[in-house]
Amino acid sequence: MKDAISPQREIRSLNIRLHDLLWINRANFDLKAIKVTPLAAFRADLNIASYSGYPLFSFPKADRRPVGSKNKEIVMRSPLQFELSRRGLLLSSAAQVALTAVAPRGAAAVTTADPSSLTSDVAFTVNGEDHSLTLDNRTTLLDALRENLHFTGTKKGCDHGQCGACTVIVDGRRINSCLSLAVMHEGSDIRTIEGFGSPTDLHPMQAAFVKHDGFQCGYCTPGQICSSLAVIEEIQANIPSHVTKDLTKKIDLSADELRERMSGNICRCGAYSNIIEAIIEVAEARP
Repeated sequence: MKDAISPQREIRSLNIRLHDLLWINRANFDLKAIKVTPLAAFRADLNIASYSGYPLFSFPKADRRPVGSKNKEIVMRSPLQFELSRRGLLLSSAAQVALTAVAPRGAAAVTTADPSSLTSDVAFTVNGEDHSLTLDNRTTLLDALRENLHFTGTKKGCDHGQCGACTVIVDGRRINSCLSLAVMHEGSDIRTIEGFGSPTDLHPMQAAFVKHDGFQCGYCTPGQICSSLAVIEEIQANIPSHVTKDLTKKIDLSADELRERMSGNICRCGAYSNIIEAIIEVAEARP
């Protein structure tokens, strides 16, 4: 009996890369069973492989017969199907290669044609001072503060909004600056750790952290202090948290409330209990 020609060998003879035909099995199938189906002929009862928008190669379920089978008649399930020809296959391949070669050049032309479209002008206030910048549209507020304005007190920890080291206060609310684009803050009033106190005149929250030993390595401390100040404002504004029991009453300043609200600021040194004590002392000292 004559040896059957595998689909792989036949495809190589047509100068087509094997990985373009995603659904061809390694078993020996009769190549006459391979059909080319227009996109409109997509049907649920066919196993169809995508060919980048060009005619699709399919193996109809009823047509899967190994070479040597007694019944070699091919059942035509749809009038839209027609047999694969060498010319059709080569033309489809040539079109695919031409499109993949042209697309990158077109994309590059768009990118290099107008570089100004990749940047934007933005102006905001940081710690009471006005700043105007021209930034890449992808620049985060954290990178703008650190790299462009050199407010390096705000730290980059996880860069995923999970650790809270990058916390700053924007228009009175705390945010993770690593998750916010700088161009979103046109006209915003931003406060970083540099805007609270000074080495010779500490802010009450900074003094409380020192008093209660609310830090060790200090890397997370700028974010912890900014978040602590915002938490006190949230409680005074009666903004509830996940652990607030009664939404109709004034929120009590409790350790549970503070732990919940500060849970987004991670201290890998484990100074959590001392941080809570510092926040309570500052909050109770307020009128």
